[in-house]
Amino acid sequence: MKGFILLALAVFAAFPCRTMKWVNCDGAPCTCQITLDDSNRPAIDCEKLVSKCFLMKAEMYRRKMGQDVRINIGGKPHEDAIMDNDGIYNPDCENDGKFKAKQCNNTDECWCVNSAGVRRTDKGDKNMNCSKLVETFMIRLELTHKELDSVKNLLQTRYQVDGSLVKNVQYDPDGRYIVIDIEKEKGDRTTNLGNMIVVYYVDEERPTITMQYLTGGIIAVIVVVVLVVVLGLLALVSAQFKVKMPKSPA
Repeated sequence: MKGFILLALAVFAAFPCRTMKWVNCDGAPCTCQITLDDSNRPAIDCEKLVSKCFLMKAEMYRRKMGQDVRINIGGKPHEDAIMDNDGIYNPDCENDGKFKAKQCNNTDECWCVNSAGVRRTDKGDKNMNCSKLVETFMIRLELTHKELDSVKNLLQTRYQVDGSLVKNVQYDPDGRYIVIDIEKEKGDRTTNLGNMIVVYYVDEERPTITMQYLTGGIIAVIVVVVLVVVLGLLALVSAQFKVKMPKSPA
């Protein structure tokens, strides 16, 4: 009888998900579900990374419930790279965990995102048209870590990313800081780079964010730089004009 009770407890006990600390596998048979809101608990595969969209939505729910959340950590890999400056929001996800192309954060203000959920357009109203989810094909991953024998092994074990996608690795031994560029072929849909913790994203198509949505600080810096350039050009023209003017007769 005692053995039967122990067996029953083992069958119905909750087991932590290997790739997601907020998820337990429970029931018989054991299933893993992540809580996105009060009525939405989709099943996930604990042998793979949880999609970034599900992770962000779960984090927003946990913030709302006063539970623990992730600790966010902070050269540009490509001229078209964009940085996620909008922070975390409550995303709309497809059933398979991908981001929907248009995001509104439960408001009347909407925008288009890439496959990593990063805004790539100006914000508009709910009539905004986001015809497709633009794929991210290159990222820059930044880690604070001791020196590694094989970064590729780390990426395969932690992120399930093929080591052949690693294009460049830089390591600062004093700061124990690692910068990794990861890139896949354009058009490849077998690997989702957007699920990783990244700083810069490079998409298959250029973003369409305009100047009007830059922050005040950035605009101020741009204005100062432009004024300095203009004043410099005026000074240069004035100096050349003085040199070329003929001297007055004595």
